[in-house]
Amino acid sequence: MAIHVALHHRSRYRYDRVVKLGPQTIRLRPAPHCRTPILAYSLQVEPARQYLNWQQDPFGNYLARLVFPDPARELVVEVDLVAEMTVINPFDFFLESTAEQFPFSYPAATVAELTPYLEKVPLSPRFARFLEGAPAAGRRTIDWLVDMNQYVASAISYLIRLEPGVQTCEETLEKRSGSCRDSAWLLAQMLRHRGLATRFVSGYLIQLQADEKSLDGPSGPEKDFTDLHAWTEVYLPGAGWVGLDPTSGLFAGEGHLPLAATPEPTSAAPIAGLVDPCECEFDVTMKVTRIHEDPRVTRPYTEEQWRAIDRLGLRVDEALRAGRIQLTMGGGAHLRLDRSTGSAGMEHHGTGRPQAAAGDHVVRAAVEPVVAGSPAAFRPGKMVSRRATAAMGAVVLLAEGWRADLDPARIAGDAAGGIGAWRCPGPAVHPAAGRAVGPARRQRHPRL
Repeated sequence: MAIHVALHHRSRYRYDRVVKLGPQTIRLRPAPHCRTPILAYSLQVEPARQYLNWQQDPFGNYLARLVFPDPARELVVEVDLVAEMTVINPFDFFLESTAEQFPFSYPAATVAELTPYLEKVPLSPRFARFLEGAPAAGRRTIDWLVDMNQYVASAISYLIRLEPGVQTCEETLEKRSGSCRDSAWLLAQMLRHRGLATRFVSGYLIQLQADEKSLDGPSGPEKDFTDLHAWTEVYLPGAGWVGLDPTSGLFAGEGHLPLAATPEPTSAAPIAGLVDPCECEFDVTMKVTRIHEDPRVTRPYTEEQWRAIDRLGLRVDEALRAGRIQLTMGGGAHLRLDRSTGSAGMEHHGTGRPQAAAGDHVVRAAVEPVVAGSPAAFRPGKMVSRRATAAMGAVVLLAEGWRADLDPARIAGDAAGGIGAWRCPGPAVHPAAGRAVGPARRQRHPRL
């Protein structure tokens, strides 16, 4: 059940005078490892006279580099994208057996590849104490990471901080508060000091209002919401990079759209570049709009949709009547003998003598008048209420008089589910009835 949303992000820098813009780097395109399907994307930048080159940085992230030949009074960056909010299970991965318990060590070759993501800041006294009080290791890696993520989320209060840059770990712990990027950098450094490779992630966060209120715990946002966000990714052998959001204490899901993942926060800035000295007014607009929703249990069809379905059904009925087409319910006929069902002979599974005799009675009384002249397959009936049905089912395979282009004996053998059809050299005898069948009748009824 997919929900498609349109995200709109507009950043505007208005200067107090005409200025010369240096090269600008924009990291606002979902990264290659984004798991949320992106159905459409566009980037519009003003001034319109520009030279734009799409590139990938040393870490594989997409970036747009723009050069403006003319002075300008403002810089406008506008992003529009459509995302399919398919539910993602953040724990849908396997770990190498060597990494299932923490602590573990990376192989030597992996350590060389992860070197930039293992660099640690010096431990200050406050940071060292905070790290000592963190959840203890010596257990399942995933459980330990869940607790570490929630440890930071519960210790650091979230606030909207407009100042540029990222706080040091010491500053964040001293204030016991910070923006999402401050908490992400703190968790990244904590995990590095425990020997794990981490990277800082800048991206979009999309949160949609739940269809129903939660019975226990928070229900989420009161309305659909999106914003720039930051979180941490840790490298786990067997799973790759796994996202942890220390602002919420949750693992990253379909609402986390990474734009840039780098060893240091400065390399993941959404927009970076030079401009002449000036005063600048900055404003940003972000919104998310649902543009498609499949009906689901918690939000079924609307009344107008139901009326449209009813109108379509009436048109289909009229077309069937006009074409003199009659429809019936699916399923085959099932016969059950009521008498003697409680006797000892009827309690056994399979097709013993009592069951076969009763089945033959039903077949000959109810089925032979219908299938006379046609090959028929006899097979055990279905189990009902943990007992074998007393009768045996009869399946008409082919009416000999209806299709002259096929061999009834061959069709019977092919369609009987492995029970072959054959002809006896002498009089054919039904196993239950014990009655002989003449040659003329045997030709018309291959015995199964």
